[in-house]
Amino acid sequence: MNKILTTISILFATCGSLLAQDRMASIAPIDIKMRTIDSIALVRLGEQESLADLQFPAAALYPTWNNDYTRSYGVQLPAEYKIDLRRFHMPCDSRMVTSHYGYRRSFRRQHYGTDIKVFIGDTIRAAFSGKVRVVNYERRGYGNYVVIRHPNGLETVYGHMSKNLVKPDQIVKAGEAIGLGGNTGRSTGSHLHFETRFLGQFIDPEKLFDFEARDVKGDFYLFRSSGKGVMLAASDNIVGGEEEMDEATANALVAKQAESEAFQQQKIQQMREKPRTQIHKVKSGETLSTIARKRGTTIEKLCRMNNIKRTSVLRPGQILRYS
Repeated sequence: MNKILTTISILFATCGSLLAQDRMASIAPIDIKMRTIDSIALVRLGEQESLADLQFPAAALYPTWNNDYTRSYGVQLPAEYKIDLRRFHMPCDSRMVTSHYGYRRSFRRQHYGTDIKVFIGDTIRAAFSGKVRVVNYERRGYGNYVVIRHPNGLETVYGHMSKNLVKPDQIVKAGEAIGLGGNTGRSTGSHLHFETRFLGQFIDPEKLFDFEARDVKGDFYLFRSSGKGVMLAASDNIVGGEEEMDEATANALVAKQAESEAFQQQKIQQMREKPRTQIHKVKSGETLSTIARKRGTTIEKLCRMNNIKRTSVLRPGQILRYS
């Protein structure tokens, strides 16, 4: 009898352990692949998501910040740049890709993202921590959409949502809800249109992420302005692609990245010390003279700061800097 009771106890303990493991697996961040990262690297990774980095994401790369345009113009592309993918979080629960990046013959146009099947009302989440740059609606395009800029240099776009849950300039963490799945804009069925961009250049999301496995395809993506980017492991060895990286090239890459990070910290400090830019939205009937009086400045300063002339015609809704 004692043997039977002992056996039953062991079985219950084993089942309980397995259930606990299943429960832990369901809540664990399965979207993150950490291959060979030591404790120092983990500390650095935590530092990369400091408040300053999220307040001014990738400040060393992007010369401007605006809440109106989805693409970043007037930027200089580096020959190479290593993009850290290790904090990736799936943008939705679904793993089903319904349309890939590339040219669509049936529509005779380029498809710049990956479509993932979602249902109306499904939670859409930020793929990385970052700062919301654009929240808008396009009837013949993205529908309800959000653009987020991330400290790793990427910008991600989430389109066709039924509802946007964030506001411009809001800081979000990886996995935080930013919207609800939908079928708005130019869409033929509920899905998430997901884009990844670097300095305005489109990157096929499926080069970076394995959506079915809910994982990244490498710790880093080495962006190349030539268009032939490659995946890198944490050790800086190439995981995919036809090329191999020798020690000298790897050391040069690490040094270049360190220099970029140092420059970014310097620029963040400069932006902190710089007085906040103040803007005025032009209303119907306003002139440079009335705006100058209202904002306590001069017409000459308004013209100089906005690169306009005294005779320039102002449009309602036009944005002017005055300090």
